[in-house]
Amino acid sequence: MNTKRLSESMEKALSDQMNKEIHAAHVFLSYGIWADDRGYQGIAKFLFRHAQEERNHSIKFMEYVLNRGGKPKVEAIPAPPEDPESLSACFDGVFRHEVDNTTAIYSIVDKSMEEKDWATWNFLQWFVKEQVEEETLAQDLIDKLKIAGGDRATDESLFTLDKALEQAPDEAPLAQDATADNP
Repeated sequence: MNTKRLSESMEKALSDQMNKEIHAAHVFLSYGIWADDRGYQGIAKFLFRHAQEERNHSIKFMEYVLNRGGKPKVEAIPAPPEDPESLSACFDGVFRHEVDNTTAIYSIVDKSMEEKDWATWNFLQWFVKEQVEEETLAQDLIDKLKIAGGDRATDESLFTLDKALEQAPDEAPLAQDATADNP
């Protein structure tokens, strides 16, 4: 008896996203190594934590496909981009990568609606919310660097930013959680 509850195209889309999440982990790992090499250990730790989070996202996709009777396919992961030229380029790269990931997830959400695959649609809602958080965190990186002075920031400002990111929470406050008492 066939117990697979995913279409072939949905299984492929979810497998592709699993691999995309692993690629994101490699990108953030690469950026973290770059930051550490330049003395930004706090920024590196922040990026290493997010690399681990992306690996965890990949496992969520893998488990879901397996639980629906499918078999996810591990593909070759593209090499991460070249080292960024600056912290601005690094943080811009993180943001662009998150926006690209959001677009890919939205595409699978659209596909689940077209196929009336409500289990997959429901599964993906966690990722939709997660991507709002990820984009917010990435935008916060860019904003914090701008406040510090951007690529012309003083060593003191960059030291303070580095220490702040080392201790920064891994979650961003989201608009849907805001209240009058907690804006």
